[in-house]
Amino acid sequence: MAYGGAGTASATRQVKLEKESELRIEVANDTPLRLRLLNGTAEIFGTELPPQIWLTFPPHFKFAVFTWYGATIEMDGSTETDYTADETPMVSYVNVHAVLDGRRNQAKASPESSQGPRVIVVGPTDSGKSTLSRMLLSWAAKQGWKPTFVDLDIGQGSITAPGCIAATPIELPIDPVEGISLEMPLVYFYGHTTPSQNVDLYKALVKELAQILERQFTGNAESRASGMVINTMGWIEGVGYELLLHAIDTFNANVVLVLGQEKLFSMLRDVLKSKPNVDVLKLQKSGGVVSRSSKFRQKSRSYRIREYFYGIANDLSPHSNIANFSDLFVYRIGGGPQAPRSALPIGADPVANPLRVAPVNIDRDLLHVVLAVSYAQEPDQIVSRTSIKR
Repeated sequence: MAYGGAGTASATRQVKLEKESELRIEVANDTPLRLRLLNGTAEIFGTELPPQIWLTFPPHFKFAVFTWYGATIEMDGSTETDYTADETPMVSYVNVHAVLDGRRNQAKASPESSQGPRVIVVGPTDSGKSTLSRMLLSWAAKQGWKPTFVDLDIGQGSITAPGCIAATPIELPIDPVEGISLEMPLVYFYGHTTPSQNVDLYKALVKELAQILERQFTGNAESRASGMVINTMGWIEGVGYELLLHAIDTFNANVVLVLGQEKLFSMLRDVLKSKPNVDVLKLQKSGGVVSRSSKFRQKSRSYRIREYFYGIANDLSPHSNIANFSDLFVYRIGGGPQAPRSALPIGADPVANPLRVAPVNIDRDLLHVVLAVSYAQEPDQIVSRTSIKR
């Protein structure tokens, strides 16, 4: 049954949800939406809603309120669409969580030799990968675990600004509105929204991130037992498929969850069958997932960048500082001049070094461009230490 539609007028209304059903909502483009749980129990992205507490969701926000046992929801504000659905894949999702929870307990029982689940979520664009990742993380945190969230989707960015790969520990269920806490993220700046711009750099940063996490796990039994959840991009063909295999191998993933595509599931199952410790599972994508146009994705990316600087509720206040150009050094990774043919073997073509660090002139070409602040002390350290600070 539909409770709203395009251009719904602002009004306070109640929706009663039956058990194992969900209310799917897209907030209007120009005004926020307030929502609260009147009775029963319900959750958003795996995080339980507090009773009788109003939550304010910003314009354009898309989410679903799910209940296991029934609930009554009250909404105040406008929505583009809102409707209830009683066919969801949530039972299969929570069953996966139960298996992962069992593996975490096994790892905790023998901390010296065992490794908790390292889950990588893969699938085509708009299959619900980031949503499933948030659910698995929030359910694990609710059980007292501290899993590490790894986000390799540079196109949208669930942890920090788009154009980065990042990782952060999840110690509490993820806030339905604010999202991932940015208190302790480990961030590597890639600088593009697709790996095709510099595949070698993307792979190098993924490897750097994995090595850092491996060292952290070595000295932290709790994090090692809790494991990790890895969100990936939606590019799954050609080079994109090769990058998925690279991520699975680099992070030593032992659980591969494939959302929404039989072909990808079959390909991964066949190529990974030689690894007995890797389980490949196929899961149904949620019916609430909709395809987004490139224009919409670009607009969503702009919102994410704005949220990074101003906060989702405009509660941050970025400010400007003045510095002399002579005090700043700006570098670009990749490209640069090609080696002369005289220095190459006969018949070989000159190729630009994809990991070359080259200085960039400070001019008008840098207007309205997001740059990263690196912790590197020398230019040749930039690839291994490129991070951004909030």
